[in-house]
Amino acid sequence: METWIDDLARALGEEPLSDDDVETLLAVARDVAHRVERRITPLSTFLLGSAVGRREAAGEGRAAALAEALATLRGLLPEPSTD
Repeated sequence: METWIDDLARALGEEPLSDDDVETLLAVARDVAHRVERRITPLSTFLLGSAVGRREAAGEGRAAALAEALATLRGLLPEPSTD
């Protein structure tokens, strides 16, 4: 998987994801899938990436742009179920 995702990043003109980025993005995708709805997960990651790209285009660094977008996403997540 890691080779494929790195190949995809390069094909799209993006730098590959760091190990920390992969862990963070998979964790937030899991949170969306379990706390919102599984089928919304790809849509949320698309919007997250779009927001990061917009911030980068405005001159913000990738790490800061991702952190800000993640904070926004996490702020909108419902509380975890206690079932």
